[in-house]
Amino acid sequence: MTYVVTVETCIPDDAPDLDALGRFGAAVLLERGFGSVAGAEGPDGVEVDVLDVDVTPHARGAELSVTALAPSLESAEDAVGAVVQEVLDRTDLLTGWLVVSSEVRLHTDRARESLAAADGPDVPPSDPAARRARHTAGGARREDGEDEDGVWSEVVEDAPDPETEIRAMAARLRSFEPAVFGASPDTAELAAGALVHAAEVFIDELYDDVQALADEDTDVADCQGHLWHLDRLPARHAARYDEPFARRFLVTAVALTTRFTDGSFARLGCLAEELVLRFLLEQARAALELYGLLDADVLAALERFRAHVHEGGAEEEPPLLGFGTWFTPFGEDHYVHPYAADSFDDEEPAERTEGS
Repeated sequence: MTYVVTVETCIPDDAPDLDALGRFGAAVLLERGFGSVAGAEGPDGVEVDVLDVDVTPHARGAELSVTALAPSLESAEDAVGAVVQEVLDRTDLLTGWLVVSSEVRLHTDRARESLAAADGPDVPPSDPAARRARHTAGGARREDGEDEDGVWSEVVEDAPDPETEIRAMAARLRSFEPAVFGASPDTAELAAGALVHAAEVFIDELYDDVQALADEDTDVADCQGHLWHLDRLPARHAARYDEPFARRFLVTAVALTTRFTDGSFARLGCLAEELVLRFLLEQARAALELYGLLDADVLAALERFRAHVHEGGAEEEPPLLGFGTWFTPFGEDHYVHPYAADSFDDEEPAERTEGS
């Protein structure tokens, strides 16, 4: 699972504020320090691969966004925090700098922007009820409100509040039974509904990202327009996230969420699908927090869902983690949509090894 860990660092309390030159120098030193870092060790010796780092300096230190591949959120946070402190300690000019926090943060502001963005008759609605009506019109349901397999109960009456609408969406997560969330039926229903809601919002916004790149005929690095998600991918490859890439990533998201909701999901197919899953979980958590529905039980349920999805993934870690392998199937029995899929034979050696 890929995580973006935000690490806050600070200079010594008695040190003066960093001026513009000092901030620039700190950013260079931190990025250079991470140049030789390929991985870190989390709790109980768990290995974590560091894929990318983005440094934002300020007067009292710097904020780092570190993209890492780890088996759990906790191991990512602990390992990344430790490796940042190690980089600080071994850099003479950063002596005395400390790691204040290391955590995977929710993108609540992005979710709020997303839900408020609809404008005009052709833009998909942001209201959960309207979205559900649009995407599920004509769907077959038994009159007693239970789906055909008797797995989820569905609220069919008009719902005046977001919670009821989000819960109603749980019935569409057909590839998973409530038990995978390891929680009470109420909590499992809320977590499942949030994932379906997240999928709708996420795909709408990816369409917008593709259109933004197409309109400017550019890539993420040079895009002047607003991007919802593609600018949150590892920054070192931003110049390679062009319209063709964005289309492949969008198709991958549609393929994965389709398998989640049509009952056919078996396992994650490639690294790009791991990134899609991370975005879905972030979107689900942010929406729940926005509506005041996020608590420890729901967080734990979503984490169990993530772990369950990964149980059917690659039998072992893919040997190449560079940009050129994002759409390469983990194995012959792993599905990647034909529009997006590539193979190891299709990649040039430089691309296959970059970032590994």
